[in-house]
Amino acid sequence: MRINYLIVFVSDMQRSVAFYRDVMGLPLKFDSPEWTEFETEGVILALHVSDGPNPETDRPQEHRAGQCHPGFGVTDLDEFHERMVAKNVPCIQPPKDAFGARIARYADPDGLAIAVSQQGSAG
Repeated sequence: MRINYLIVFVSDMQRSVAFYRDVMGLPLKFDSPEWTEFETEGVILALHVSDGPNPETDRPQEHRAGQCHPGFGVTDLDEFHERMVAKNVPCIQPPKDAFGARIARYADPDGLAIAVSQQGSAG
């Protein structure tokens, strides 16, 4: 069995599409007002309009039951981190070695924590 897609519920589709496409650099498969998909290696990242805004957008959603935190891999985490910081993306955890990999974490526009690791690294 494999995971085919991951749905992220968003409060503002246009803002979230701009974040995942323009800031994160994910290739857009298609978009619509209520459903958007990005093609990544192995899994589709889908955005779906939520019932309303996240009442806690001032702080990233960390470890609450029922949440999922997407994880992405990049070839150069330091370059990716510089780009994210330059685009004023909230950084939850700067790049560091953890769990045998080099990992950083950021918050999407609705406060969802996103992990990004350097592919091919081991600590």
